[in-house]
Amino acid sequence: MARNGLKKSILAAVAGVLVASAAQAGGLERSGYNIDLLFDPSDYAAEATATFVTPQRELKNVVDTNPANTNPLTGEFGGGDLSGRPNRADDTEGYWAPRVGFKAALGDSVDCMADYSQPWGAHTNPGQNWAGANNNIETKVESDNYAATCSYKWDMGPGFMRIIGGVFYQEVGGFKERLVQDYTGTALDGLFSGVGRLELEGHGWGWRTGAAYEIPEYAMRASLVYNSAVDLDNLSGFIDLRQLGFIVPGVGLVTGTKYDVSGTASMPDSLELKVQTGIAPGWLAFGSVKWTDWSQLQVVRFCPATVTAVTPCTSLDLLYRDGWTVTGGIGHKFNDQWSGAVSLTWDRGTSHGYGAQTDTWLLGTGVTYAPTQNVELRLAGSVGIMTSGSSGEVTYQGEVIGDDVSYDFDNDFVGAISTSLKVRF
Repeated sequence: MARNGLKKSILAAVAGVLVASAAQAGGLERSGYNIDLLFDPSDYAAEATATFVTPQRELKNVVDTNPANTNPLTGEFGGGDLSGRPNRADDTEGYWAPRVGFKAALGDSVDCMADYSQPWGAHTNPGQNWAGANNNIETKVESDNYAATCSYKWDMGPGFMRIIGGVFYQEVGGFKERLVQDYTGTALDGLFSGVGRLELEGHGWGWRTGAAYEIPEYAMRASLVYNSAVDLDNLSGFIDLRQLGFIVPGVGLVTGTKYDVSGTASMPDSLELKVQTGIAPGWLAFGSVKWTDWSQLQVVRFCPATVTAVTPCTSLDLLYRDGWTVTGGIGHKFNDQWSGAVSLTWDRGTSHGYGAQTDTWLLGTGVTYAPTQNVELRLAGSVGIMTSGSSGEVTYQGEVIGDDVSYDFDNDFVGAISTSLKVRF
């Protein structure tokens, strides 16, 4: 029979494993949403977590499939012939995913928590010296999420039922740079880099609702939580083409400009089912299934108030499909101070023919050290494989996407390490 002591110690180790394993999911997901602190049995609890993830995606067999030079008068933005540049590139950058939360019990029936996290993000940085620089030099997306979540519980059978509700506010921003014109070997080499930059930021509100059933005596809990989409209707920023210059007959040197653009996008809604239960003295089994609506992010367009040949629209071509993440694992309590857990996670890649986000398999493990009843230290890590694939030209709603570069990639390594501190009082 699993008691509350098992629940506190083993579930801490489980939480660490899940944080480390979830940090390399599809789409723009980094840490996603996590409300596990809400279920802590203490009246008050504070927790801080930091996760570092190092994906090592390498692109190979890169081909510049659009070697045309840029001509703003005709709307052609080929970037030039890059076939002489390296056909390999290191695509991804490591990143940190922090989380801070505080939970309080308000009487016997109401629990509330407030937390800060960075649920979404991306950072690819293959640089300028590769054959696909006309598609991407560097892309970076960052987010900040501020949330408040509460639950109301009541007795039901051998355990109790909860209803869950909350709101969150998100700020999302980022940039993308790519080579719009190659000046190598021309009179303008050294005067202009030929790099164009798109920079954006926006914000919006979301909400969550759900339900959970718990039997603390057996460390059993089942929860189903829905997180709404966050509409970024105010996405705005600029396109900077000042590193472009052209010789126009009869006019002379004409340089690019910097101009404001705007657009709309939505960060995805998600639905997650989590289940855990004690299966023997000192042992716990757990699992989860999560769906994320990444397919709403396809081709996201950004345009100025007036579109002209020298102030054109641009787009972020994502072409994501929905994400699915499935995790299962086992936790064990070794003694009053130490417990551990191990898990296996499969995340379905959101790319399908365009992009490098294929299926990911992760093996996670974690340990928890509880020197007192009020303090828990956790260390967790995961190692995994990002599966192989290729990216190239696809057609979306009659429009050709990805006709500027094609490439392949093998199975690549991804690793993550997470550390956290929880204090109860």
